[in-house]
Amino acid sequence: MADSESTKKNSLLPYALIGGVLLIALAALFFWQSGAKAPVEQPKPLPKPEVQQPEPQPEPDIVPEPEMPAEPVERPEPTPAPEPEPAEPLDVSDGAVKTAVLETGSYEALARLIVDDDLLRRFVVFSNNLANKEVAPSHRVLQPPQQEFRVYRQAGKEWIDTASYKRYTPYVEALESMETEQLLALYEVYKPAINEIFAEVGDSSSDFDGVLEEAINHLLDTPEVPVPVEVSTDSVMYKYTDERLESLSAPQKQLLRTGPENMRLIKAKLREIRDALAQQ
Repeated sequence: MADSESTKKNSLLPYALIGGVLLIALAALFFWQSGAKAPVEQPKPLPKPEVQQPEPQPEPDIVPEPEMPAEPVERPEPTPAPEPEPAEPLDVSDGAVKTAVLETGSYEALARLIVDDDLLRRFVVFSNNLANKEVAPSHRVLQPPQQEFRVYRQAGKEWIDTASYKRYTPYVEALESMETEQLLALYEVYKPAINEIFAEVGDSSSDFDGVLEEAINHLLDTPEVPVPVEVSTDSVMYKYTDERLESLSAPQKQLLRTGPENMRLIKAKLREIRDALAQQ
């Protein structure tokens, strides 16, 4: 048994009090004969002087000797509880943060995709811009795909090649491998550091939890589009021919470029994360 447990038990013991004083007063009642037998008639002798018998004295009451008070039982001095050691400061270095993120899912897959520097700040800035329906390319948290965006021509029109969608399959698989509960637990651990960064770059009247939820909801509002999807180019970049799609925000158009199946899986994971956040 540990010293702390022994000390705790000793402290719960009542003080030992030995004997209480038991006082019983015994009253002894002594009954004496009240007279002598009547004498037989004989010649009367000369009278003798009466000898007066002394009256019996009552026996004194027996008073018990007072008991000596019991000496108090000596208790061992309680061992003071050890002072709690101060918590080590949170390691917000890039290496520590990235390692913690990698441990929530497929380590190797995530290691190839997540950026190595300034990860917490990138996450905060990227989420804040996303909530504002903007993209912050300089603050992306994932490496861009190595393969180029591809289109094909048919009937005098340009369409997004399905090979372009496959570029994002590794990202989706890595996202699906991440445990939502671990992600939320990690988010709680780093929330103080995240809030400090957000106080520098975001709206001081806003809460980052709300910003994150708003960013997720904005992506979930991206419409589902059947393939193939027609695009056009102005020699600088490709645009959606459908004006309804082209009028979407930059983050929503980027999500569309992942393809219908990838977008379905991404949305499912985002809903799971959003619902878990709402229950915290």
